[in-house]
Amino acid sequence: YAGDAMPDLFQLGNTWIPEFVALRAIAPLDGRLKTWPKAALADYFPGILATNRLDNQTWALPWYVDTRLFFYRTDLLAEVGFTEPPVTWDDWLQAMARIKTLGGAERYAILLPINEWQLPVILALQHGATLLRDRNQYGHFQDPCFREAFTFYLSLFAEGLAPPVSNSQMTNLYQEFANGAFAVYVSGPWNIGEFGRRLPATVQGQWMTAALPGVSLAGGASLALSRTSPRQEVAWKLLEYLAQPEQQARFYQLTGDLPARSSAWSVPALASNRYAQAFRQQLQQVQPTPPIPEWERIANRIAYYAELTVRREMSVDEALAALDRDVDQILEKRRWLLAQGLTL
Repeated sequence: YAGDAMPDLFQLGNTWIPEFVALRAIAPLDGRLKTWPKAALADYFPGILATNRLDNQTWALPWYVDTRLFFYRTDLLAEVGFTEPPVTWDDWLQAMARIKTLGGAERYAILLPINEWQLPVILALQHGATLLRDRNQYGHFQDPCFREAFTFYLSLFAEGLAPPVSNSQMTNLYQEFANGAFAVYVSGPWNIGEFGRRLPATVQGQWMTAALPGVSLAGGASLALSRTSPRQEVAWKLLEYLAQPEQQARFYQLTGDLPARSSAWSVPALASNRYAQAFRQQLQQVQPTPPIPEWERIANRIAYYAELTVRREMSVDEALAALDRDVDQILEKRRWLLAQGLTL
């Protein structure tokens, strides 16, 4: 971070917390949280709060949350016999296979941009994969749990349910969704507002959200205190103020970002938003990614090898072996530090 010139209080994506801890850039909060009632911390979604804890210490507090789930066309699912969203992967696969038969070669069931790492990781977590092993020192991608999830992910393309395209190859996903080029999309809460703004009026009553069949990612952003700030006391008071359910509810009304505290969801603007309710359900089942500074680099390698495998430029065996090799190299410094009795 730039010459100790950090803000006193700042927003930080929760997957970046381990890196800022390793840089000794943020201050632990446990001493300050001792004065909080237990009910206040219990008000946070547990899986989200877990992303703010590392080495048995709390380093930030959740500010807003996001996770991934289904956005789908209710009319197209109803057309193939599903008036309610499926709740298992088997039922989703059945629905998507039927949707595929509604159109020609250009009709797909689901859009899964192949340059994104999130769905392969979500499926892996649902299959019980750990992603890393031995205190997060090595890749664990040739593990049968990850292999099974990865193979399932690839089958969505092999069976023609998803087009092998990246985000940059989609001209306008909102237009394609409205046109019925695909009926299902895995995305986050920011698209509630985007769908409302970008979809034509003729489709506005024909889409909905649904939780995934299992865990999803614990995403979002948190508020952290600069370790070197000379104004930590004042910054902490501001953090406490912003952490109040009333302020989180107000932040949702201003931005559409979902509150990290359960009690804030009772505000009428959110409680009456039918598209947000699946997110509240999904947030009860979220899991963090490995809490290490190297995670963002590892995630990029997952996306890289997933894309090569979807494009059939590598086999599953080749991709997972290469992924383990790359990740082991990324984690080399971590292994050395742990061998010296140091931690990140």
